[in-house]
Parts: sequence; C-alpha cells; structure tokens
Amino acid sequence: MYSVGVDLGGTKTAAGIVSSAGEVLFPETIPTLNRDGGPVILDATAGLVRRLIGRAAAAGIAVGHVGIGSAGVIDAARGVVVAATDAIRGWAGTELTAGLAARLDLPASSIRAVNDVHAHALGEAWTGAAAGTTSSLLVAFGTGVGGSFVVDGRPVLGHRHAGGHVGHFASPHAYHGGAALACVCGGAGHVEAIASGPALLEAYLRLGGTAPASDARAVFALAAAGDAAAAKAILAAATAAGQAVGGLANILDPEIVVVSGGLSDAGPSWWEPMRVALEAELLPALAGLPVVPAALGNAAAMVGAARLAITPLHTSQGSTP
Repeated sequence: MYSVGVDLGGTKTAAGIVSSAGEVLFPETIPTLNRDGGPVILDATAGLVRRLIGRAAAAGIAVGHVGIGSAGVIDAARGVVVAATDAIRGWAGTELTAGLAARLDLPASSIRAVNDVHAHALGEAWTGAAAGTTSSLLVAFGTGVGGSFVVDGRPVLGHRHAGGHVGHFASPHAYHGGAALACVCGGAGHVEAIASGPALLEAYLRLGGTAPASDARAVFALAAAGDAAAAKAILAAATAAGQAVGGLANILDPEIVVVSGGLSDAGPSWWEPMRVALEAELLPALAGLPVVPAALGNAAAMVGAARLAITPLHTSQGSTP
C-alpha cells in the first residue's frame, strides 16, 4: 500500500509517496503561499499531490490515501484547522480534508490530517528513533517549541485538539531582570520564550551580544568562535529545554524521549547542557530514560502523515484517540 504524505509548514510544503514500509519516493517541495489564504494554499497543495500521484502511476504504483501534517491546531476528526498563527495568513477555518478531496476528486475518507508535530512524532514512532516502542515523547526545539506523546502508535491529541503545545507552560528560566519574557502565544514566562531558536537570538542580544547575528545558527557560530554572550545564551536555552523535557517525562513516563528541531542539530554545545538539565529533573524511577535525537530528518512528518492515512486515528469530537 502506498500513500501520499504531506508536510505543510509555514514556509514550505514537502510531500512524497510513502510505502507501507515507510520508504519515501519522489519527494518534492514547494513554497507555502502563506500570505495568500487557505484556498490558494489548498490549490497549490492539490497540484503537488496530483503530480506525485501521476509520477507514481507512471512507475506502476497505485496510491490510495493522502495524509497531511499541517501547521496549526488541527481537528483530526473533521480535518479542519481550528486555530493558527499569522505564519499562515487566513489558515484558521480551512477545511483541509474536504478541500483537498474536492480538488483531487477523491473521497474525503481517503484523506486524513493532523498537526505537523504529531505527524513528525508518528513518523519517528513508526520507522525512526522510537520504532518498536509502545510510547514515545517527541519534543522539537526550532522556530517554536512543540511536542507529541505517542502511545501504541497514536498521538495524544487532547479534547480541544491542542495536545502537544509543550512550549507554553511556565519555565523559571524565561525571566530577565525579574520580568517574565514575552511569548509568541500572548503569554509570558513560557518555555518557548527562552528555548526556541528566535528566543536564543533574543537572549544573545539581551546578554550584551554585539556581533551581527540574524538567527540561532549565527549564535552557535559566534559561540564556537569564543563569544561569551553567545555561549551564555546557548546554555540558558539548552538548560531550559532540558528542564522542560525532564518535567514532561516525569508526568508522562514515556518509554523513550526523542528530541528534534533545528537546535537539536547544533551539536554538543546544546545537547550536553540540555541532557544534564533533563537528567537532573528526572524522578529516580526514570533514571536511565533513553533520550535520543530524531532519526528521520525532514522526512519525518511526511512519513508520519502517510502512516496516519494508512491507519486513521478514529478520533471522535476531538477526544484523545
């Protein structure tokens, strides 16, 4: 059985044909037209899916399902974006599954949708770093901070579809000068306000960094060159990340923790303090908890979305599957 797996993000949309073994064929990426509204994005996504199905057919491969991992809060039972940030203008309210079904002339039952971080976690749980486990906690540190708890091959979505927003609980590290740092969600003092990529850049500047730096990658380069403010900013972000993951592990008791996102790819300067903080937070019963980097890279959400299409979550009224 083959499915199309789609990873629809704020800046780009990647898709590929995925086999029943999790192999990705014919991968293709297009820009997400994030200023043009839901209908235009669906038109472009349908065109991408149509091309992939055509390429598969030319190779003698029949494709029966489409799975979508999308940015935003997704009602997986209805295939609707119930909330979204301004990263994709006009995305909230978009009927993902119905809209694509109409454009592709496919039955709506053959198309499934879920939040992109849940799709990422499903991919890692199926064929990636958490393959073969019964439960896994994935936490991603990049432009934002997100996560997913997968149990027996199904992500915990939450009653209101907002499960996995692990960047939005309090962190004692998200303060400066006694004041809570503002978070993109409108709150303050949250994990994402100190442990995300943009927050890392802000911390560098806040700590007195003066060298030109446009993103987190530049801060890591500065730290490697001996910039003290950059090193302090990385330590703060990594420590906050580790404490947050350790606290989540205490609550959820997963078989394994998978850490993903752009910051996790930065190497020992982030991983080592993150792991130290995580292990310091764990209850004695969780000593030795495996904490590993994600294995599937950019393919994870495509693989997970395809898995979703093959094995639907059977959600009802937004409840946990």
